[in-house]
Amino acid sequence: MQNYNLVWFRQDLRISDHTALWHASQVGACIGVVILSPQQYRLHHDAPIKIDFYLRQLNALKDELAQLNIPLIVQITPSWADIAQTLLQLCQTLKDSHPIQNIYANIELGVNELKRDLEVQQTLNQHGQDLVLYHDRTLFPVGTVRNQSMKPYQVFSAFKKYAYQQLNVSIPRCFPLPQPQLPIQLPKQYLSTVPSLEHLGFDPLPTAQQNLWAVTEQHAHHLLDDFTREKMHDYQQQRDFPALSGTSQLSAYLNCGILSIRQCLAAVFAHSQGHFHLENVGQQTWLDELLWREFYQHILFDYSKVSKHRPFKDQTTQVAWRNDSAGLAAWQQGKTGIPIVDAGMQQLLQKGWMHNRVRMICAMFLCKNLLIDWRLGEQWFMQHLIDGDLAANNGGWQWCASTGTDAVPYFRIFNPVSQSQKFDPNGDYIRTWLPELAHLDAKNIHEPYVKNPNLKLDYPHPIVDLKLSRLRAIEAFKQL
Repeated sequence: MQNYNLVWFRQDLRISDHTALWHASQVGACIGVVILSPQQYRLHHDAPIKIDFYLRQLNALKDELAQLNIPLIVQITPSWADIAQTLLQLCQTLKDSHPIQNIYANIELGVNELKRDLEVQQTLNQHGQDLVLYHDRTLFPVGTVRNQSMKPYQVFSAFKKYAYQQLNVSIPRCFPLPQPQLPIQLPKQYLSTVPSLEHLGFDPLPTAQQNLWAVTEQHAHHLLDDFTREKMHDYQQQRDFPALSGTSQLSAYLNCGILSIRQCLAAVFAHSQGHFHLENVGQQTWLDELLWREFYQHILFDYSKVSKHRPFKDQTTQVAWRNDSAGLAAWQQGKTGIPIVDAGMQQLLQKGWMHNRVRMICAMFLCKNLLIDWRLGEQWFMQHLIDGDLAANNGGWQWCASTGTDAVPYFRIFNPVSQSQKFDPNGDYIRTWLPELAHLDAKNIHEPYVKNPNLKLDYPHPIVDLKLSRLRAIEAFKQL
């Protein structure tokens, strides 16, 4: 009887350039499996919009796999603690009709993910099977990027220099699309449909919000091609202006694995026949942003404390964060009276995404001006971002809070009004997300009450004095 391999899809919902799928297809017929864990989603504060995006892409993946005659089994196991038994039981149930040789998957880097996979591996090994894991989410295998002292890099500039050297030698290539296999007829109990968000215990998402984020690999590649062809050249000049469409908007597709990091790199160097040749500053700037993402993935693996709610800089555990529930609520709902901050928080609530420059402004306002623990902001972002990634989100928040790698010096604090005037000079971004301020001119929209404290607006006055709160934050960090 023919043996089969299970391909366990996780945060890699694609068929092209899929490391585990390609390797599994080279040694036998494949059956796909996805395990949905709603209890775990809540523990990890995953946003409903992110879960919905995943489920919609899962439907698209199922159709794409069907074109290769690879069936996809979708199962629900509430907690990761039970996944080892779920997979073992699946292998045993299929034993008579479709004996499973091994399970193939791509490595995931969080502490809980690594613990889950170790349990699966040990359980399978006891029954003569194996979990075969591949590096797929990063350009360089985690655990291999080391300095001359054989230690992980803690500073991005040094990590970037290493990455440039390696890419100059060889750019990682994409894996081919597997060839269609002979059709497989699974038992009927495995022919289930992809469940809805409601079925997993979450409130349904408004259709208008879903329509903001189309799925399928084809759509993701269209966005990638459009960016590299039309926008990448000017990326360095336009990326910090939130009213412009100057960024790639690919983060959700990278996070869900609809696109791979290798495919993005291939697009960057498409015109140089895949050789490491930088033609302009826009291309280099976007490459550096991809490498920031890479850097934080390696930090997550090498310094597991960052996924355990601990700061990267140990001495910053002593920062005396303020307990300010009213200030936190005002920030969460975009009611701080600082227009650029409130516009960003409204974009987050309505779109499930926020422009990166504005993310930094909003994060630093919470950590420094309100002196509220960065972990509360990190959690709120994860609960609402469609591209919520533990490594990148944690890295960004710790940078703003001056607790992380390459952290901004504690005394360098963004003035949100100055940032707004510099990067949204006409107030177009603010008008988009705060229509109650749309009638104000470009001078007054950044701080409506500064020249006219008695102005009648359906908009709150600032909840904090920016200058005094800056001094308070500096003093708090000085105490360390």
